[in-house]
Amino acid sequence: MSKKISLGVTITIALIAMAVTFSLTMVVSMNMFNSTVSSVKSKERQYNKLAEIDRFVRSNEYFTINEDTLNDTLAAGYMLGINDKYARYYTAKAYSERLAVESGKLTGIGVAVVNDPSSGYGRITRVYGNSPASEAGLQVGGYITAIGDMSTKSMTDTASLTSALLGEEGTTTTITYLTPDRQEQTVDLVHSNYRTTTVSSQMIGDTCGYVRIDAFSSGTASEFRSAVDNLLNQGAASFIFDVRDNIGENLNAALVCADYCVPSGVIAQQEDKDGNITLLRMSDENEVTVPMVVLVNGSTSDGAELFANALRKMNSATIVGTRTAGKGVVMSDAQSFSDGSAAYITIGLLLDNEGQSWNDLGLTPDVDAALSSDEQNAYYDYTVDTDPQISKALNTAKMLSGQN
Repeated sequence: MSKKISLGVTITIALIAMAVTFSLTMVVSMNMFNSTVSSVKSKERQYNKLAEIDRFVRSNEYFTINEDTLNDTLAAGYMLGINDKYARYYTAKAYSERLAVESGKLTGIGVAVVNDPSSGYGRITRVYGNSPASEAGLQVGGYITAIGDMSTKSMTDTASLTSALLGEEGTTTTITYLTPDRQEQTVDLVHSNYRTTTVSSQMIGDTCGYVRIDAFSSGTASEFRSAVDNLLNQGAASFIFDVRDNIGENLNAALVCADYCVPSGVIAQQEDKDGNITLLRMSDENEVTVPMVVLVNGSTSDGAELFANALRKMNSATIVGTRTAGKGVVMSDAQSFSDGSAAYITIGLLLDNEGQSWNDLGLTPDVDAALSSDEQNAYYDYTVDTDPQISKALNTAKMLSGQN
């Protein structure tokens, strides 16, 4: 009798387990089904709306539609609508140019330009050797006021200026050039291949090594290491690392440069949307053992902020300047598409060695070095010897190294 009861109980338990499993499976399946249906319906509404707009436009539009421009604009609009302020879509041409800039192998006239805030024109900040611009005698401090028939005042950012000066090898572009002493010239330049660098360095104040990092790109780490080693061999007793206006897009290059300066330990981490933490880089035991200052401003962003923060937290570097941009996120690798275009999206939050984020906050400097209105207007006129922010950084470096 007991065996029969035991068998019955066993069967009952098995049936209950099967029922529970079935119920749970049904609940999960229904949730997945509802989610899928909701997603499908959402996409259907999205595509239907686009189709309605497209039918209306194609039935009534007077002007000819450029299909490539339309597709690129739709893609760019999608990226603007996903609640990710850092997401970017690049046309095939723009993506090709980005890759060229990242590799340091460009085809153009051979200058670095910025949008000058006082004049609105493209101001030359660097002329690369063995380039058409160098051979034509263009100088740092000069202005490009027009490219062809288009005024550079209409190009409101550095990327637009840079793009307009690039072109296929052997093709010619005509620029209107204003020399540093304000003499206007018209110059025809033939696009050719040239290499760019991101790091420049020199000794200042006798014993301080000054290293300017314009950007973090694929070649920055080796350039940075060479610059630091060279200045140490010259007797540098302290360093100023200038990352003003460095938007820090190549995160890995920033991590490698920071690794060269800091002792062993976690440099940075990534937090994904589910809260999972991933180690981005662990530093080795090699480090720079002399006092360090990192010079920043409101345009110091992303990997450049990581670099400054890592040096301060891991090797007691002093940050001089103004509050940084506050972009502390990890971007995806480029997702390239069939037509050569590409997109980047945010995939995580960037965290420092202590698990802290500076996203939307920026880094507050240890020593404030804000520029007055007049100094801001003269920002691109300054040299290493006359720049008031570099002067403040130098005084800080001297104090840290016991020279004041």
